[in-house]
Amino acid sequence: MDGSDADISSRPGRFSVGVIGAGRVGPVLGAALARAGHPVVAASGVSDRSRRRAEDLLPGVPLLPAADVAERARLVLLTVPDDALSDLVAGLASTGAIRAGQVVVHTSGRYGVGILDPALNAGALPLALHPVMTFTGTDVDLARLSGCSFGVTAPELFRPMAEALVVEMGGEPEWIAEEKRPLYHAALASGANHLVTLVAQAAELLGECGVANPNHMLGPLLGAALDNALRFGDAALTGPVARGDAGTVAAHLAELGRVDPHGLVRSAYLAMARLTADRALAAGLLTTEQAATLLDVLGGAV
Repeated sequence: MDGSDADISSRPGRFSVGVIGAGRVGPVLGAALARAGHPVVAASGVSDRSRRRAEDLLPGVPLLPAADVAERARLVLLTVPDDALSDLVAGLASTGAIRAGQVVVHTSGRYGVGILDPALNAGALPLALHPVMTFTGTDVDLARLSGCSFGVTAPELFRPMAEALVVEMGGEPEWIAEEKRPLYHAALASGANHLVTLVAQAAELLGECGVANPNHMLGPLLGAALDNALRFGDAALTGPVARGDAGTVAAHLAELGRVDPHGLVRSAYLAMARLTADRALAAGLLTTEQAATLLDVLGGAV
Protein backbone atom coordinates (compact mmCIF):
# COMPACT_ATOMS: atom_id res chain seq x y z
CA MET A 1 0.00 0.00 0.00
CA ASP A 2 1.52 3.34 -1.02
CA GLY A 3 1.50 6.55 1.02
CA SER A 4 -1.71 7.87 -0.49
CA ASP A 5 -3.50 4.61 0.35
CA ALA A 6 -2.25 4.85 3.92
CA ASP A 7 -3.62 8.38 4.17
CA ILE A 8 -7.02 7.25 2.93
CA SER A 9 -7.30 4.26 5.25
CA SER A 10 -6.36 6.37 8.26
CA ARG A 11 -9.22 8.83 7.71
CA PRO A 12 -11.99 8.87 10.33
CA GLY A 13 -14.96 6.65 9.59
CA ARG A 14 -12.94 3.89 7.92
CA PHE A 15 -14.20 0.36 8.59
CA SER A 16 -12.37 -2.93 8.55
CA VAL A 17 -14.42 -5.00 6.10
CA GLY A 18 -15.20 -8.70 6.08
CA VAL A 19 -16.79 -10.20 2.96
CA ILE A 20 -18.93 -13.28 3.53
CA GLY A 21 -19.76 -14.85 0.18
CA ALA A 22 -17.26 -14.70 -2.66
CA GLY A 23 -19.70 -14.96 -5.54
CA ARG A 24 -19.79 -12.41 -8.32
CA VAL A 25 -20.86 -9.52 -6.08
CA GLY A 26 -18.95 -9.75 -2.80
CA PRO A 27 -15.35 -9.45 -3.99
CA VAL A 28 -16.28 -6.58 -6.34
CA LEU A 29 -17.95 -4.55 -3.60
CA GLY A 30 -15.14 -5.45 -1.23
CA ALA A 31 -12.65 -4.12 -3.76
CA ALA A 32 -14.75 -0.95 -4.19
CA LEU A 33 -14.77 -0.38 -0.44
CA ALA A 34 -11.03 -1.02 -0.27
CA ARG A 35 -10.51 1.54 -3.01
CA ALA A 36 -12.42 4.02 -0.84
CA GLY A 37 -10.08 3.33 2.08
CA HIS A 38 -11.94 0.63 3.98
CA PRO A 39 -9.42 -2.22 4.36
CA VAL A 40 -10.76 -5.71 3.65
CA VAL A 41 -9.40 -7.89 6.45
CA ALA A 42 -10.97 -11.26 5.60
CA ALA A 43 -13.28 -13.03 3.17
CA SER A 44 -15.00 -16.37 2.89
CA GLY A 45 -15.54 -18.55 -0.14
CA VAL A 46 -16.48 -22.20 -0.52
CA SER A 47 -16.02 -23.23 -4.16
CA ASP A 48 -12.72 -23.15 -6.02
CA ARG A 49 -14.15 -20.55 -8.38
CA SER A 50 -15.20 -18.24 -5.55
CA ARG A 51 -11.84 -18.58 -3.87
CA ARG A 52 -10.03 -17.69 -7.11
CA ARG A 53 -12.37 -14.71 -7.55
CA ALA A 54 -11.52 -13.48 -4.06
CA GLU A 55 -7.82 -13.92 -4.69
CA ASP A 56 -8.04 -11.91 -7.93
CA LEU A 57 -10.07 -9.00 -6.56
CA LEU A 58 -8.90 -9.03 -2.94
CA PRO A 59 -5.23 -10.01 -3.20
CA GLY A 60 -3.59 -10.88 0.10
CA VAL A 61 -6.88 -11.05 1.97
CA PRO A 62 -7.12 -14.25 4.05
CA LEU A 63 -9.96 -16.66 3.23
CA LEU A 64 -11.57 -17.86 6.45
CA PRO A 65 -14.77 -19.45 7.73
CA ALA A 66 -17.71 -17.05 7.86
CA ALA A 67 -17.72 -16.70 11.66
CA ASP A 68 -14.01 -15.82 11.69
CA VAL A 69 -14.57 -13.21 8.98
CA ALA A 70 -17.32 -11.56 11.03
CA GLU A 71 -15.21 -11.56 14.19
CA ARG A 72 -12.37 -9.72 12.46
CA ALA A 73 -14.48 -7.04 10.77
CA ARG A 74 -16.21 -3.85 11.83
CA LEU A 75 -18.32 -3.89 8.64
CA VAL A 76 -19.64 -7.32 7.68
CA LEU A 77 -20.72 -7.57 4.04
CA LEU A 78 -23.11 -10.47 3.39
CA THR A 79 -23.29 -11.38 -0.30
CA VAL A 80 -24.79 -14.85 -0.20
CA PRO A 81 -27.85 -16.08 -2.17
CA ASP A 82 -31.22 -14.84 -0.91
CA ASP A 83 -32.32 -18.21 0.40
CA ALA A 84 -29.17 -18.58 2.51
CA LEU A 85 -29.27 -15.13 4.09
CA SER A 86 -31.68 -15.74 6.98
CA ASP A 87 -29.87 -18.80 8.31
CA LEU A 88 -26.50 -17.10 7.92
CA VAL A 89 -27.52 -14.03 9.92
CA ALA A 90 -29.18 -16.11 12.62
CA GLY A 91 -26.15 -18.39 12.87
CA LEU A 92 -23.62 -15.58 13.10
CA ALA A 93 -25.68 -13.81 15.75
CA SER A 94 -26.25 -16.95 17.83
CA THR A 95 -22.53 -17.75 17.97
CA GLY A 96 -21.55 -14.22 18.98
CA ALA A 97 -19.71 -13.52 15.73
CA ILE A 98 -21.86 -10.41 15.33
CA ARG A 99 -21.45 -7.90 18.12
CA ALA A 100 -22.59 -4.47 19.23
CA GLY A 101 -21.36 -1.58 17.11
CA GLN A 102 -20.70 -3.62 13.97
CA VAL A 103 -22.26 -2.60 10.68
CA VAL A 104 -23.94 -5.56 8.97
CA VAL A 105 -24.76 -5.03 5.29
CA HIS A 106 -26.51 -7.39 2.93
CA THR A 107 -26.81 -6.93 -0.84
CA SER A 108 -30.02 -8.86 -1.50
CA GLY A 109 -32.58 -7.09 -3.66
CA ARG A 110 -35.45 -9.06 -2.18
CA TYR A 111 -34.96 -8.18 1.46
CA GLY A 112 -34.89 -4.99 3.46
CA VAL A 113 -33.40 -4.77 6.95
CA GLY A 114 -35.97 -6.98 8.69
CA ILE A 115 -33.99 -10.08 7.81
CA LEU A 116 -31.09 -8.61 9.81
CA ASP A 117 -33.12 -8.50 13.05
CA PRO A 118 -30.85 -11.07 14.78
CA ALA A 119 -27.91 -8.76 14.07
CA LEU A 120 -29.87 -5.73 15.27
CA ASN A 121 -30.75 -7.58 18.46
CA ALA A 122 -27.05 -8.21 18.99
CA GLY A 123 -26.42 -4.46 18.81
CA ALA A 124 -25.27 -4.25 15.18
CA LEU A 125 -26.30 -1.57 12.67
CA PRO A 126 -28.31 -3.16 9.80
CA LEU A 127 -28.18 -1.88 6.20
CA ALA A 128 -29.59 -3.26 2.93
CA LEU A 129 -27.53 -2.03 -0.04
CA HIS A 130 -28.50 -3.67 -3.34
CA PRO A 131 -26.48 -2.71 -6.42
CA VAL A 132 -28.73 -2.51 -9.48
CA MET A 133 -26.25 -4.14 -11.80
CA THR A 134 -25.43 -7.53 -13.27
CA PHE A 135 -21.99 -8.70 -12.21
CA THR A 136 -19.28 -10.72 -13.92
CA GLY A 137 -17.19 -11.09 -10.77
CA THR A 138 -14.19 -9.40 -12.39
CA ASP A 139 -12.53 -5.99 -12.16
CA VAL A 140 -14.67 -4.90 -15.13
CA ASP A 141 -17.49 -4.48 -12.61
CA LEU A 142 -15.60 -1.83 -10.65
CA ALA A 143 -15.94 0.66 -13.50
CA ARG A 144 -19.61 -0.24 -13.91
CA LEU A 145 -20.30 0.77 -10.31
CA SER A 146 -19.74 4.40 -11.25
CA GLY A 147 -23.20 5.95 -11.32
CA CYS A 148 -24.86 2.61 -10.54
CA SER A 149 -28.07 2.87 -8.53
CA PHE A 150 -28.26 1.05 -5.20
CA GLY A 151 -31.60 0.11 -3.69
CA VAL A 152 -31.11 1.17 -0.08
CA THR A 153 -33.18 0.32 2.97
CA ALA A 154 -32.02 1.39 6.42
CA PRO A 155 -33.38 2.61 9.73
CA GLU A 156 -33.72 6.39 9.68
CA LEU A 157 -30.84 6.85 12.10
CA PHE A 158 -28.43 4.97 9.85
CA ARG A 159 -29.38 6.55 6.52
CA PRO A 160 -26.39 8.91 6.37
CA MET A 161 -24.02 5.97 6.82
CA ALA A 162 -25.79 3.94 4.13
CA GLU A 163 -25.67 6.86 1.73
CA ALA A 164 -21.98 7.49 2.41
CA LEU A 165 -21.03 3.85 1.77
CA VAL A 166 -22.92 3.77 -1.52
CA VAL A 167 -21.35 7.03 -2.70
CA GLU A 168 -17.90 5.81 -1.72
CA MET A 169 -18.40 2.73 -3.91
CA GLY A 170 -19.28 5.03 -6.82
CA GLY A 171 -23.01 4.43 -6.66
CA GLU A 172 -26.14 6.51 -6.22
CA PRO A 173 -28.56 5.61 -3.39
CA GLU A 174 -32.26 5.14 -4.11
CA TRP A 175 -34.35 4.72 -0.97
CA ILE A 176 -36.73 1.74 -0.98
CA ALA A 177 -39.28 1.23 1.80
CA GLU A 178 -39.02 -2.07 3.67
CA GLU A 179 -42.45 -3.29 2.53
CA LYS A 180 -41.70 -2.42 -1.12
CA ARG A 181 -38.54 -4.55 -1.41
CA PRO A 182 -40.22 -7.62 -3.01
CA LEU A 183 -41.98 -5.44 -5.62
CA TYR A 184 -38.78 -3.47 -6.26
CA HIS A 185 -36.87 -6.70 -6.82
CA ALA A 186 -39.61 -8.17 -9.02
CA ALA A 187 -39.40 -5.09 -11.26
CA LEU A 188 -35.65 -5.41 -11.67
CA ALA A 189 -35.68 -9.18 -12.17
CA SER A 190 -38.46 -8.92 -14.74
CA GLY A 191 -36.63 -6.25 -16.68
CA ALA A 192 -33.11 -7.67 -16.60
CA ASN A 193 -33.57 -11.45 -16.44
CA HIS A 194 -36.49 -11.66 -18.84
CA LEU A 195 -34.67 -9.38 -21.25
CA VAL A 196 -31.87 -11.93 -21.49
CA THR A 197 -34.41 -14.71 -22.09
CA LEU A 198 -36.23 -12.73 -24.79
CA VAL A 199 -33.02 -11.79 -26.60
CA ALA A 200 -31.66 -15.34 -26.53
CA GLN A 201 -35.02 -16.64 -27.73
CA ALA A 202 -35.15 -14.14 -30.60
CA ALA A 203 -31.62 -15.10 -31.64
CA GLU A 204 -32.58 -18.78 -31.61
CA LEU A 205 -35.62 -18.17 -33.81
CA LEU A 206 -33.53 -16.17 -36.27
CA GLY A 207 -31.10 -19.07 -36.39
CA GLU A 208 -34.04 -21.30 -37.37
CA CYS A 209 -34.58 -18.92 -40.30
CA GLY A 210 -31.01 -19.39 -41.50
CA VAL A 211 -29.62 -16.07 -40.25
CA ALA A 212 -25.89 -16.64 -39.92
CA ASN A 213 -25.25 -14.04 -37.23
CA PRO A 214 -28.44 -13.31 -35.27
CA ASN A 215 -26.63 -11.14 -32.74
CA HIS A 216 -25.39 -8.83 -35.50
CA MET A 217 -28.94 -8.43 -36.74
CA LEU A 218 -30.47 -7.95 -33.29
CA GLY A 219 -27.86 -5.59 -31.83
CA PRO A 220 -28.87 -2.33 -33.52
CA LEU A 221 -32.60 -3.12 -33.31
CA LEU A 222 -32.65 -4.03 -29.63
CA GLY A 223 -30.22 -1.26 -28.70
CA ALA A 224 -32.51 1.31 -30.29
CA ALA A 225 -35.60 -0.28 -28.72
CA LEU A 226 -34.07 -0.17 -25.24
CA ASP A 227 -32.93 3.42 -25.66
CA ASN A 228 -36.36 4.49 -26.93
CA ALA A 229 -38.15 2.63 -24.13
CA LEU A 230 -36.04 4.34 -21.47
CA ARG A 231 -36.58 7.73 -23.11
CA PHE A 232 -40.25 7.54 -24.10
CA GLY A 233 -41.87 4.65 -22.23
CA ASP A 234 -44.97 3.18 -23.88
CA ALA A 235 -44.78 5.79 -26.66
CA ALA A 236 -41.79 3.82 -27.99
CA LEU A 237 -43.94 0.78 -28.77
CA THR A 238 -43.81 -0.32 -32.41
CA GLY A 239 -44.63 -3.51 -34.31
CA PRO A 240 -47.78 -5.42 -35.15
CA VAL A 241 -49.34 -5.38 -31.69
CA ALA A 242 -48.92 -1.63 -31.28
CA ARG A 243 -50.32 -1.13 -34.82
CA GLY A 244 -53.26 -3.47 -34.27
CA ASP A 245 -52.17 -5.84 -37.07
CA ALA A 246 -54.21 -8.80 -35.83
CA GLY A 247 -53.57 -10.85 -38.97
CA THR A 248 -49.81 -10.58 -38.55
CA VAL A 249 -50.04 -11.56 -34.89
CA ALA A 250 -52.16 -14.60 -35.83
CA ALA A 251 -49.50 -15.62 -38.38
CA HIS A 252 -46.80 -15.28 -35.73
CA LEU A 253 -48.72 -17.51 -33.34
CA ALA A 254 -49.28 -20.15 -36.01
CA GLU A 255 -45.61 -20.26 -36.96
CA LEU A 256 -44.44 -20.34 -33.35
CA GLY A 257 -46.78 -23.25 -32.75
CA ARG A 258 -45.10 -25.09 -35.63
CA VAL A 259 -41.49 -24.61 -34.48
CA ASP A 260 -42.17 -24.87 -30.74
CA PRO A 261 -43.79 -28.26 -30.02
CA HIS A 262 -43.80 -27.68 -26.26
CA GLY A 263 -45.57 -24.34 -26.62
CA LEU A 264 -43.30 -22.40 -24.26
CA VAL A 265 -42.15 -19.79 -26.77
CA ARG A 266 -45.66 -19.36 -28.10
CA SER A 267 -47.03 -18.94 -24.57
CA ALA A 268 -44.41 -16.29 -23.81
CA TYR A 269 -45.29 -14.44 -27.04
CA LEU A 270 -48.98 -14.56 -26.10
CA ALA A 271 -48.42 -13.23 -22.60
CA MET A 272 -46.22 -10.37 -23.79
CA ALA A 273 -48.52 -9.54 -26.71
CA ARG A 274 -51.51 -9.29 -24.37
CA LEU A 275 -49.63 -7.02 -21.99
CA THR A 276 -48.33 -4.94 -24.91
CA ALA A 277 -51.85 -4.56 -26.30
CA ASP A 278 -53.16 -3.39 -22.92
CA ARG A 279 -50.38 -0.84 -22.61
CA ALA A 280 -50.73 0.34 -26.21
CA LEU A 281 -54.46 0.86 -25.68
CA ALA A 282 -53.89 2.78 -22.46
CA ALA A 283 -51.26 4.94 -24.19
CA GLY A 284 -53.62 5.79 -27.04
CA LEU A 285 -51.61 3.95 -29.68
CA LEU A 286 -54.48 1.58 -30.44
CA THR A 287 -58.10 2.45 -31.04
CA THR A 288 -60.74 0.55 -29.12
CA GLU A 289 -61.77 -1.24 -32.33
CA GLN A 290 -58.18 -2.25 -33.15
CA ALA A 291 -57.63 -3.50 -29.62
CA ALA A 292 -60.84 -5.53 -29.67
CA THR A 293 -59.87 -7.30 -32.90
CA LEU A 294 -56.36 -7.94 -31.63
CA LEU A 295 -57.52 -9.24 -28.28
CA ASP A 296 -59.97 -11.57 -30.03
CA VAL A 297 -56.97 -13.15 -31.76
CA LEU A 298 -54.95 -13.28 -28.55
CA GLY A 299 -57.87 -14.43 -26.43
CA GLY A 300 -58.73 -17.27 -28.75
CA ALA A 301 -55.14 -18.43 -29.13
CA VAL A 302 -54.88 -20.49 -25.95
